Amino acid sequence: MADHSLVRLQDVAAHAGVSIATASRMLSDPSYGGRAALRERVLASAAELGYRANPHARALATASSTSVGLVVHDVRDSYFALLSGGVISVAEREGLLVNMVCTYRDPARELEYVKRLIDQRVRALVLAGSAFRDTAHDAAMRTELLAYQESGGSVVSVTRGRDIGHLVQIDNIGGMRRLADAMVELGHTSFGVIAGPLRLLTVRDRLQGLRQGLKKHGIVLRRDDVVYTDLSREGGLSGAQTLMSRRNPPGCLMAVADVMALGALSWLRSNGISVPEEVSVTGFGGLPAAVDAVPRLTTVEVPLERVGETAMDLALRPPSPRHTVEVEGAPVLRESAAAPR
Repeated sequence: MADHSLVRLQDVAAHAGVSIATASRMLSDPSYGGRAALRERVLASAAELGYRANPHARALATASSTSVGLVVHDVRDSYFALLSGGVISVAEREGLLVNMVCTYRDPARELEYVKRLIDQRVRALVLAGSAFRDTAHDAAMRTELLAYQESGGSVVSVTRGRDIGHLVQIDNIGGMRRLADAMVELGHTSFGVIAGPLRLLTVRDRLQGLRQGLKKHGIVLRRDDVVYTDLSREGGLSGAQTLMSRRNPPGCLMAVADVMALGALSWLRSNGISVPEEVSVTGFGGLPAAVDAVPRLTTVEVPLERVGETAMDLALRPPSPRHTVEVEGAPVLRESAAAPR
């Protein structure tokens, strides 16, 4: 016997040649004033496929679900811990429960978790990690998110790269451009960059801003001036080792994330290299650990808790019209960066 529970609303919509929203209204609202022929087509498709309405889906569509899905890359990274705290604070205020999952920057894991959260009929999805530069993955994610939104769910991304749902856009390009400009104004002309995986759009944006800031002063990064490592403390350690082991090491190390810059500081300290006397170090994000570091870390400060709060506030709004909120990061110069000798 066929398992009718596996037939989804989007299957009925595709079979009938209508949108998911139209199929939902035709099947769940007898008073909906749509065309009679269209209603008959949807009902016929539902009967042929053996579709059975899911009460949890109706709960989602009527906003009576009390859970929210939060997708982050790695909660062990303070960047995502702070952002998640902002999401949770607003959700608690609204009486909502947050289900958080970590993708560890794996596109396949991200898609799987999104599907599982949707199956749990969460009221909203907050995607807090960087989008991936992966055409097949992007298409699969778009299909899932569009169907979810059309069934009544709310989607919010804390990154550019997705055209479904609301957007909280951090100015990664502008923030890094301003930081690069500040380092040149200190007198630096020799740079080494510790970057994360290029498949992450956030990494690409920060690199783009850095290149723009340096180009303004006639400085162009060579291929071996940039090392690509894991976006973690360990990545910062290995990146610093690679760049500082060159015959002519750079006078300024710029990491695309604070967690990597903190790893770089640790490697430099362990190897007897003075900061900022021998090399300056910068990060991006504004983690509390940046202030506690020795020396204190120069970085681009982003109000991460406010970003999370804004994302959750947007998740409570209807999907249409789409809202975009831009958040700027401000360069903060501290003791880890100084004029070169």
